[in-house]
Amino acid sequence: MAVSPDDELAKLRAQRMAEIQSQLENQAAAQAEAEIEQQSKQAALAELDAAMKQILTPEARSRLASLNLVNPELTTRVKTHLANLSSDSRIATPVNDFQLKRILAGLSENRRETTIRRI
Repeated sequence: MAVSPDDELAKLRAQRMAEIQSQLENQAAAQAEAEIEQQSKQAALAELDAAMKQILTPEARSRLASLNLVNPELTTRVKTHLANLSSDSRIATPVNDFQLKRILAGLSENRRETTIRRI
């Protein structure tokens, strides 16, 4: 029996449609996972921000907000560190600006000190 070109073309079209459908389903699943992950990150950050309102004084929160503009990763580390210290009752709350400066200096010890001398 000879296969007509129309039947062969229809078979190729059906295979291609199945491939495209599979790709679309995979993309939709990946996008849904990314959205769920993003929402969980946002919820965790919102929880940390709420904790910071209780742990930090307004001046210290202002300093942390300024730091967040420059280095969001460090800010998240500091917030997590402060939340852990507070939950373990290892830090006196509210933390003022001076104490926050000391904590920041301790967490970023690997930073170099640079001085400029004029001759």
